[in-house]
Amino acid sequence: MAMSVSIVAVVTALHLIAFVFAVGAERRRSTAKVVPDQYDEMTYCVYSTDASTVYGLSAFGLLLISQAVVNGVTRCLCFGKGLVTGTSSTTWAVFFFIVSWVSFLGAEACLLAGSARNAYHTKYRKIFGGGDLSCATLRKGVFAAGAALTLLSLAGSILYYWAHTRADTGGWEKHRNEGLGMAMQQQQPGNEFEKA
Repeated sequence: MAMSVSIVAVVTALHLIAFVFAVGAERRRSTAKVVPDQYDEMTYCVYSTDASTVYGLSAFGLLLISQAVVNGVTRCLCFGKGLVTGTSSTTWAVFFFIVSWVSFLGAEACLLAGSARNAYHTKYRKIFGGGDLSCATLRKGVFAAGAALTLLSLAGSILYYWAHTRADTGGWEKHRNEGLGMAMQQQQPGNEFEKA
């Protein structure tokens, strides 16, 4: 199997869009403030936008699709004629397969946990004037860690795909019409006029 530029372009685009969504989710995390209730002596939390939940889940989905594309094309490192041989390309394919999956699972965990925690909103807290209140918000850096692991997953996925294609073809790519130029007869100068 030769390395396909379209597969590399799709995987790179999906990872980079997921990275942009993860960075956007970090920048748009929910903030909260404590507000007194106008009807009784309770206080409650008022939260800002939930945009980072949508951004985080979008990044989660795009990263999942990208990983499915890479593992669908390479058949998840399970099949292939070149992977049975113990070449260095096979070793690198296994190494980058592990790097790709570990960084993918880490990024997915950060994005999913960050989205779930960002969507959680505390309602009524305490009686008004009853001490320090804190509204539950997402800790800074969860989506940033997901974004960083998304870039690591991109590098791992592309290098895994490259090493897998090298191991599957034995390091050589098949070329079409390779011997066509040598099979043609060379014409001697002057032979064209002698036939006439």
